Amino acid sequence: MSENITYKKNDAVSLVKGKIPPQAVDLEEVILGALMIDKKGLDEIMDFMKPEMFYKTKHKTIFKIIRKLYQNDDDVDLLTVSDELKKEGSLDKVGGDYYLIELTQKVSSSAHIQRHARIVFQEYIKRQMISNSNAIIENAYDKSKDTFDILEKAYEHLGTVSNLIVPTKTQSVRELAVEIVSHARKLFKKEVKPGLETPVRHLTRRMGGWRNSELIILAARPGMGKTAFALKTGWITALNKIPVAFFSLEMSAPQLMSRIISMDCRIENDKLQKDGLTHQEEQMVNTRMSQIGEVPFYIDDTSSLNIHTLKAKAKKMHKELNLKLIIVDYLQLMDGPSKSFNQNREREISEISRGLKLLAKELNVPVIALSQLSRAVETRGGSKRPQLSDLRESGAIEQDADVVGFIYRPEYYGIENWDDYEHAPTHQEAEYIIAKNRNGGLVRNRMRFLPKYTLFSDLDEEFDEKEFQPALPPTNMNPNDAFGNDNPDNDVPF
Repeated sequence: MSENITYKKNDAVSLVKGKIPPQAVDLEEVILGALMIDKKGLDEIMDFMKPEMFYKTKHKTIFKIIRKLYQNDDDVDLLTVSDELKKEGSLDKVGGDYYLIELTQKVSSSAHIQRHARIVFQEYIKRQMISNSNAIIENAYDKSKDTFDILEKAYEHLGTVSNLIVPTKTQSVRELAVEIVSHARKLFKKEVKPGLETPVRHLTRRMGGWRNSELIILAARPGMGKTAFALKTGWITALNKIPVAFFSLEMSAPQLMSRIISMDCRIENDKLQKDGLTHQEEQMVNTRMSQIGEVPFYIDDTSSLNIHTLKAKAKKMHKELNLKLIIVDYLQLMDGPSKSFNQNREREISEISRGLKLLAKELNVPVIALSQLSRAVETRGGSKRPQLSDLRESGAIEQDADVVGFIYRPEYYGIENWDDYEHAPTHQEAEYIIAKNRNGGLVRNRMRFLPKYTLFSDLDEEFDEKEFQPALPPTNMNPNDAFGNDNPDNDVPF
């Protein structure tokens, strides 16, 4: 028989007409009866069952007492539960001893109790979905509320339900040791790689590459080449048929593709953007594109993204395309969970960086987020080499990141010679700096940067500056081979 159900105000829902909420009252009775006659069932369900998951109020009260006794290492049976209910003045409210006895007579053991508890749990999740969905609808009808605040609350409601079904994951020390040793054996036999390729081989060797579940922050002042470095990272990964998502909040998809073509085909970017291509250059681009075929490099150039929307898009792409790398350009252009004008920007950045770290962990892929540095670098005397304190809104970013890397080009500041590296000329050179590495060592070394191709490469790669020289790697070559080798002897202690 249908009835009108009014949820409590703290459930933030309105009247639901003509429908009974999802429930399994008969199984609730069986569970409570089993727990009072057979203590074996306690260990099976106490890690996930909570009082609020029961539909009937008196069942909530009884389970709360059972849980309390269990957590205090007291005996749990008909008499102890009855006695504790009396102490709290709740025995009569649940139907007295008669009802407790009636519950114990409905079952003979705790067999199948976990299965019964899972069903009760699932019905609770359905009720929460109804409750939260109605709250979202009510807020959407309220004209006095800010749209972005409503959207934030909607994500919070749905996130609350999602968190209910996250399983508890525990592993023994032995299991973990076996897993780690097995992975190390595969690394030694070259059956797997520790991480994805970086744009410079020496950096890849020193770090092991971009590792799964890590948040990598790549920071620099404007004009240093953050986007170019990130594009090469994504491109060489995609050329190996490894799916990559590039979220660009600053540049459009055509602009990014222009840079990729310039970098890959060694055509000056100005020709693609201003001067146009010769017939020879056009043929070369077409040939190169036909050589590489479909490359799993996916660009999303939505100019205004908040962290929730980005996470939703990334999860969808991961499910459909099996993403292995996510790149975000760049962090400070992203909106926080809410576009509220009153929200502190540092707190907003903190929510964004935390969200990116959780995304990397949940999808088990590297997430590379580009970041701006503060103007303190410009006013600093000497080499103007960046450091961790130069990160804008740096506290949360530095804390959440597994790796923090910087790009530094002294030539940009008119510095003609390096302050180390035997004072070599800085012309068309840059430095990569790994200033934080949670799972490895720090490293600093030189690399080449060719502005006309927006291309970072290994230091010993040679280019002919006088004439057009397309450098197309054959399709059976490792994509990184197109960009030369680095000189490991040139490494500088951090």
